Amino acid sequence: MEPQSFADQFRRVAAALGDRVACRIKRDGQWVAVRWSEQERAVTAIARALVAAGLLPGERVAILSQTRIEWLQADLGILSAGGVTVGIYPSLLGDEVAWILDHCGASVLIVENQAQWTKITETSARSLTLRAIVSIDEDIQNPGRLQSWDAFLASGASVDALEVTRRTNALRPEDLAAIVYTSGTTGQPKGAMLTHGNLLFVTWSAGRSLHIAPEFETLLFLPLAHVFARLVAYCFLRSGNVIIFAEGIAHVAENLRETRPHFLTSVPRIFEKFREEILITVGRASAWRRRVFKWSLSVGLTASRLELEHRPVPPWLRLRRALADRLVFRKIREIFGGRMASMVSGGAPLKPALAEFYLACGIPLLEGYGMTENSSFTNVNLLDRHRIGTVGPVGPGIEMRINDDGEILFRGPNIMLGYYADPEATAGAIDGDRWLHTGDIGEIDADGFLKITDRKKDLIVTAGGKKVAPQRVERLLTDSSLIAQALSHGDGRKFVSALIVPDEAAARQWAETHNLGSLSLEEICATPEFQARIADAVAEANRHLASYETVKRFRLLPKTFTIETGELTPTLKVRRRVVERRYQDLLDEIYETHNSLERT
Repeated sequence: MEPQSFADQFRRVAAALGDRVACRIKRDGQWVAVRWSEQERAVTAIARALVAAGLLPGERVAILSQTRIEWLQADLGILSAGGVTVGIYPSLLGDEVAWILDHCGASVLIVENQAQWTKITETSARSLTLRAIVSIDEDIQNPGRLQSWDAFLASGASVDALEVTRRTNALRPEDLAAIVYTSGTTGQPKGAMLTHGNLLFVTWSAGRSLHIAPEFETLLFLPLAHVFARLVAYCFLRSGNVIIFAEGIAHVAENLRETRPHFLTSVPRIFEKFREEILITVGRASAWRRRVFKWSLSVGLTASRLELEHRPVPPWLRLRRALADRLVFRKIREIFGGRMASMVSGGAPLKPALAEFYLACGIPLLEGYGMTENSSFTNVNLLDRHRIGTVGPVGPGIEMRINDDGEILFRGPNIMLGYYADPEATAGAIDGDRWLHTGDIGEIDADGFLKITDRKKDLIVTAGGKKVAPQRVERLLTDSSLIAQALSHGDGRKFVSALIVPDEAAARQWAETHNLGSLSLEEICATPEFQARIADAVAEANRHLASYETVKRFRLLPKTFTIETGELTPTLKVRRRVVERRYQDLLDEIYETHNSLERT
């Protein structure tokens, strides 16, 4: 009989694998293995403690924590007890946390540490449904009603483990497993309801698409509050592969070298930062080493492009690539541990140049696509079916089509039940035939590869009534190696303008070659020469746009959009309205200057 829930799926894998390694964590400076039998005991102990706390099947348990092994164990414990997991981004402010707790009606809250507990003490009076609050870390000041992790687990001793088994056995695919709140780029987040059936199907479909060999290990650092990270964890749980928990985003580079994983998933920005560091290092090297790097990259790009087109690589080029590998690419692969077989990028558009860079270095970077509402997976490029600039073919068992207005639609067992306590939003997202309307505009080529071209709801309507797709403009701008981030603007305005954040590594490399290496990034942005170089990049992007879409004016911002400033969501999507409000004066100045020029 097939598993009826993801809790059942986990239980079966744990029973089958026993003393094999399930996870690796760093403890007291050393990497230690956690066996499947240990993982199963921890999950059962958490489930028993939740039952002791009065959790009823179908009730919600919220987790407010960074990605760590206890997050995953708590999630599986919640599912095993028949509960529903609600992940909350640890980067959210106290009021935002309180809103989610109130909206989902959480019965139990698990917090990570003092910083997260402080958010709750500031807003706890508003969370009226909470019956218990538990802390993972022990060193908490002014704990009040907060229960320690050890005390919480000890409380479960009064509950028979058979009760957990009974609850797991009672679960069915249609039962709710998780409420995943969207990151809220345009307002209050919505809670996507994902069932056990959604999770079972999507791990099967994604697992069929990704090349995950039995010996593969992955380093996990993305927030488990987001379904993308949870999909990766669940895929590795289902296949019995090893999950390595990073010490945190700041330690990813170090942890990669230490643990040498075979597979990695992330949002594009992380891959960009690694490339930036590589280019900064190259820029500081001798002129001879810079020439060797440039030659090697050219060789790697030429060879990999032939392979992508399924054309033979000539013997002379194979020899050159072998030399380039020995001189350059092997060292780059060592940055990722030296065993990386492939990497997958999702959550935001991937620059084609970035994918080409890693492929040239011998690490395929495969772009995929998914959203919270379809359990984070519909498409991904495959090792043997890979087309840069697309998000790949659709996964097994999933239907895909393009609506009359260009919107991408999906249907299949990965589609959410709907939005929690929001039937109106649900009706707007899923039609009567169960097609999910993504809000993304795209096109499918003759070979079935999907290309995302824009976001339907973000269309700019200029003062002249022309409709402009901002994401297309921004994607063309960021195709330049000089531009890291861009925001196009022009709703209700006479023309389209842009705020541009330069790529720091590329900007510093440019400065070095122009004897301006001592300048700060802000000073580099202020030089007429660098502004002219960016203007060239904007002109190149404009060549691919209609006249009414072209960027007529831009301003450089020497500060990256970040989560901490509220300009990015926890999944690193730009909060367009926040950025526009923050730089309202600068945007107004662009158009006021233009108007004054027109008058003169």
